[in-house]
Amino acid sequence: MWWQDAFVSQTVIPADALRAEKMKTWIVLLLWACAHQSVNAVALSRGPVRRKTKEIEGRQDKDLLRRSKRGWMWRQFFLQEEYTGTEHQYIGKLHSDMDKGDGTVMYVLAGDGAGTIFVIDSNSGDLHATRSLDREEKPFYTLRAQVVNKKTGLPLEPETEFTVKLHDINDNEPKFDKEVYTASVPERSHIGTYVTQVTAQDADDEMFGYSAKLSYSISQGHPYFSVEPNTGIIRTALGPSDMDREQREHYQVVIEVKDMAGQKGGLTGTTTVNISLTDVNDNPPRFMQSIYQFSVPEITKVESSVGRIRAVDADVGRNAEMDYTVVGGDGLDVFDVSTDRNTQEGILSLKKPLDYEKKKSYTLQIQVQNTHPDPRFLSSDAKDMATIRVSVEDVNEPPHFEKISYILEVKEDAAVGTMIGSVSAVDPDIRRSPVKYSIDRHTDVDWIFGVYVGNGSIFLQRPLDREEFAWHNISVIATDRSSFGMNLVPVYIRVLDVNDNPPMLASFYETFVCENAKAGQKIQTISAVDPDDPVGGHRFLFSLAPESSVRANFSLRDNGDNTAGIFTQRTGFGRMHKSTHLVAVVISDGHIPMQSSTGTGTLTIRVCTCDRDGNMEMCNAEALSSAAGLSTGALVAILLCILILLLIVVLFAALKRQKKKEPLIISKEDVRDNVVSYNDEGGGEEDTQAFDIGALRHPEVMEESKLRRDILPSESLYPPPPLRKTLVPSRENADVRNFINQRVQENDGNPTAPPYDSLATYAYEGNGSVAESLSSLGSMSSEGEQDYNYLSEWGPRFRKLADMYGGEDSDWDS
Repeated sequence: MWWQDAFVSQTVIPADALRAEKMKTWIVLLLWACAHQSVNAVALSRGPVRRKTKEIEGRQDKDLLRRSKRGWMWRQFFLQEEYTGTEHQYIGKLHSDMDKGDGTVMYVLAGDGAGTIFVIDSNSGDLHATRSLDREEKPFYTLRAQVVNKKTGLPLEPETEFTVKLHDINDNEPKFDKEVYTASVPERSHIGTYVTQVTAQDADDEMFGYSAKLSYSISQGHPYFSVEPNTGIIRTALGPSDMDREQREHYQVVIEVKDMAGQKGGLTGTTTVNISLTDVNDNPPRFMQSIYQFSVPEITKVESSVGRIRAVDADVGRNAEMDYTVVGGDGLDVFDVSTDRNTQEGILSLKKPLDYEKKKSYTLQIQVQNTHPDPRFLSSDAKDMATIRVSVEDVNEPPHFEKISYILEVKEDAAVGTMIGSVSAVDPDIRRSPVKYSIDRHTDVDWIFGVYVGNGSIFLQRPLDREEFAWHNISVIATDRSSFGMNLVPVYIRVLDVNDNPPMLASFYETFVCENAKAGQKIQTISAVDPDDPVGGHRFLFSLAPESSVRANFSLRDNGDNTAGIFTQRTGFGRMHKSTHLVAVVISDGHIPMQSSTGTGTLTIRVCTCDRDGNMEMCNAEALSSAAGLSTGALVAILLCILILLLIVVLFAALKRQKKKEPLIISKEDVRDNVVSYNDEGGGEEDTQAFDIGALRHPEVMEESKLRRDILPSESLYPPPPLRKTLVPSRENADVRNFINQRVQENDGNPTAPPYDSLATYAYEGNGSVAESLSSLGSMSSEGEQDYNYLSEWGPRFRKLADMYGGEDSDWDS
């Protein structure tokens, strides 16, 4: 099969491109013609052989198809995209050597778009496109063609695959990757400094013609920037002096891209590039004025702000940071300047106190320079200078004390009115007004001290006691005549100690001596305390009082270390003879005037019974009570509580005994049935103490004269009883009698039985009981055979029961 391609290009191209395309077309046609002739020659020379081979193979197997030698094929067709004609677009012609022109063969087409996009004339092999195609949507289509026999439908040769490529036309304009680009470049950049690069894409075929050949140009942004036509790189076009951020910071550049290598007729696209100049440190700071003037009161505190100065820098950010320095003037040691990093202002502050009376004005030389200078644009001498004049304002200052605090001393036995010391203050103003003194009574609420108004002398107004307060901290106020200036100074007054307190025992000693103590035995070590505070420390002397009557029993030995020991003078002490001994100890200090005490130094020594090891076992009651620490009032209170508790118990018992039993019948006129509550719960059928079962079994044996306790006796309710029947004891009841007699004897001899008459019941029937069983299920006799009339004799409560069981016409008999 061979194919004939019919391709017509409708692309509008430049003259140079057209000449190149024509040259390429002629070369391709020339090569195609040479190849076609050589292939046809080979096909003609081998034609009979091929036909003979086919005949032999057909005879061997009629159903088997063998591939025959075909002519040369060109496996590619070209079709122009975006066809605008009304008829089907002709692509080319397919022809096979098997087609003899007699109409016995048919061309069949398959593959991408076969039958819809592409159709073939089955008789002639002409190939057409049914609609306009877009190369950017699909650049080529792969189809398969085959020749079959019209009659049999059998293929005459295998399928052949070929490609239909769409020939591109310039139908797509180039598009940039971004609609807006943002870029920056440092100011003062040299010509040709790289800024950024823009790129565009063209959907046309860049391998065919110049449809996708792009060229960049700048349509807005001259003369500051330029763009390279082939790469889209944007560069600066002016020198450093023209690219100044302080003059112009933002630029908007419009870049245009055009296909067809920028020739006429090409399609274009545009984009915007916003370019900003970034700052460099090319401007030094400058003061806004050459002279600054400030006024400050002389009472301004150190490190307070006096004023602010400002310098401006055309740069921004880090490049605009600046430092201020005091470089000259007569106030170098009085004032200082620092930089506020938020506002880049200079803050003038005070380093030392001001005094209008000494100096009324100051002059300062201030320098400002960049913190981060750039040597490429600024020299190290890029600085600015300004002058500051500071005037000190006179203020009515309060008086100044000569000292910041005073420490005074006074003895605690000083008399009222004694002069302790003095404070001194002067008015620093030029007027030198007199100073008045007073004491801040918030610091001396008890008015212990006073001060003379004119000279500041402090004197004593009340007696002192060092043991109560060793220090007194007061404040003295100094004011001038105007009363507007006031100052305070702390005065610390130390009270000096005087030996005015006698020593005493350090604690309460619980001293005891054993009855079996030996002579010379140490029974206690004592020490002393003194609220005084002598300079050399305490030195106590211990001794027994001369008038003490116990010198023969005990002795005292001073240890020389402010302690002393108590020793026995004899062997054996009688607790029964004398249970306690009082030992008067004299304690004196060694200072002037000497102080001593005896009343507070008396020891109470108990005589106690001890074991062999000297451990106390028992002492007298007086010693124990005193050791327990209970006073007489406490003991009386305890006894009263005990008596009150006893009275409560006796009263409760008496009330309980006087409780009377409630009567069974509250009113004599009330003859109705009453419910008597005993608050006693029975034990069930097995409880034989709850009631007399014998009364139910033999009601005839009950005493006729026995009265009921739960109802009011009445003659109408108790008719004369019938004659008692004489019961003859039988042998069957002998065992019951014996059982009851035995129980009565046991009950009479029981020591735990109650002292009053009581009813003892026993659940024992015996053999051959008259009542037999109470159960109606096991009874051999009918209910009508028993006489229940005796139930009416038991009172109103059992009368209804007698009517139910005793009547002849009872419902039970029916």
